[in-house]
Order: sequence, then structure tokens, then C-alpha cells
Amino acid sequence: MTIVRDGIVYVVVPAALMVVSFLLGFWPVGLLFGMLSAFMAFFFRDPKRQPPDVKDVVVAPADGRVTRVKQIDEGSPRSATLISIFLSPLDVHINRAPIAGRITDVSYTRGKFLMATDDKASLVNEQNALTIEGEKITVICKQIAGILARRIVCWKQPGERVALGERFGLIKFSSRTDILLPESVDVLVTEGARVKGGTTVIGRIR
Repeated sequence: MTIVRDGIVYVVVPAALMVVSFLLGFWPVGLLFGMLSAFMAFFFRDPKRQPPDVKDVVVAPADGRVTRVKQIDEGSPRSATLISIFLSPLDVHINRAPIAGRITDVSYTRGKFLMATDDKASLVNEQNALTIEGEKITVICKQIAGILARRIVCWKQPGERVALGERFGLIKFSSRTDILLPESVDVLVTEGARVKGGTTVIGRIR
């Protein structure tokens, strides 16, 4: 199992403390550190994903449960569909590009740490927004910190290109990922659906 590089320290430190505890004869403490190290290895796992080999689709930017599918500014030129995906501590926390294209903007905002499912989280929580300009559409993908998350990681910069399903970042611990889709995308998921980042098709471009 591959572990994302940003999570290695979270695995190694408790593993080292486990060894020290065993050497000192503190077996119960060592077992606790061992369990923590194993959980961190599971949490920061980085599975390989194969995006769908079809054109004009939008894939989920994260693993998790769809908690919101909502029209924004309906009827106006800026009308869009907001899809929110909640990531529990058991989900893979790697974020992946929902479309292929060029990153035109990366905007990080400090903020609060409300529950990721809270309606206000997308407005006031710590977040990082990527604007990706594809061949036919432009989407905005937001990494939003939750009540446990305290660090958003983004590996891409404005001007770089991403392939469909390519890794672009990570949110440590429970969190949420939002994506804004233009009117020209037919949304294919509903609230309550489970999705996998980089593979589940959530929209089709008309």
C-alpha cells in the first residue's frame, strides 16, 4: 500500500514511539502507538485510480458521500450547480482533478473550523479553491477544512496542467470538497450517493 508523502511523518513517529515503548517494557503503551501508526498508514493511503476512458465527463474530486447538490444563482449568467462531498476519517483524502485542463487560479483562505457538513463551512472555514479551465468548461474545486482538519495541502500552481483524475492535493483528517459546475453540465449524482475520487462520473458535459 502506497502512503502519500505528506502523511509519512504521521506513520513514522508513532511507529518509532512504539519501538521505544517496547524496548522500555511499556507494552500496553507500545501497542497503542502501534495501532495509531497503523491507522495513520490507512488514513494516508494513496491508491491508484484509473479515470474513465470517455470524453466530456466530470469525475468526483474526492472520495466520500455527496451531502449537497444545489443550484446557485439559478437563471443568471453565473448559474452553477454546487456539489459537496463529505470525507470521513475512513475515506481516502487525496483530491483529484475533476476535469483535464489548466489551473488558472489557486486561492487559499484562512478561516474557522466548523463541521464540514455545516452550510456555512464553504463560506467561513479554511479553504483552498482551484479554478480549472478545460477544453469546454471551467470548474471551481474547493478543498474545505472540517472540525478535525487543520491543514490543506495543494501540490499545484497556477499555469500548471492536470489530467483527468490527477492528484492535486490532500486535506488532513475529516473534511469536505466542493465543486462548482456550469449549466452546460448534466449532474449525474444525487445527495446521499457514495463517490470515488478520479473514477466516479458525477457529470456529463453537453
